[in-house]
Amino acid sequence: MTEKKSPITDNQVTQLAEQMAEKVKESANQIWLAGLGAYSKAEEGGNKLFEALVQDGEKLEAKTRALVDKPLNVAKETVESVRARATGSWEKVEKAFDLRVSKALHRLNIPTRNDVDTLFARVDELTEQLRLVTELVEKRKSTRNK
Repeated sequence: MTEKKSPITDNQVTQLAEQMAEKVKESANQIWLAGLGAYSKAEEGGNKLFEALVQDGEKLEAKTRALVDKPLNVAKETVESVRARATGSWEKVEKAFDLRVSKALHRLNIPTRNDVDTLFARVDELTEQLRLVTELVEKRKSTRNK
């Protein structure tokens, strides 16, 4: 039997993003402090020590970046997935709503927009025919009176 995963809520995504931001902030602060300490040691120990610390700092930065980037990318993908599902769900809700309203109006014998447009076209057509008949009658009357 397979377990069905529950969808991640917007609140959970926000909490994850906040936690990651806090970790990044803490890491940045530690890196800054390590850099200051390294700079202090470099002044004492010379260029060799400074270069070694720069290399160590680069390694630490690469590790930290890998640790931070992975969860951040997962969070971004999750947000995009949730957004896509929400958009799809909203479109389904709109279609279902439109269909139900249309059916309800039909059951109540309320004409659709298409029905009204068809009637307007027919009224225009009949009006034109009536105008032509009226003109014809007027012409016949005028020829009889002459």
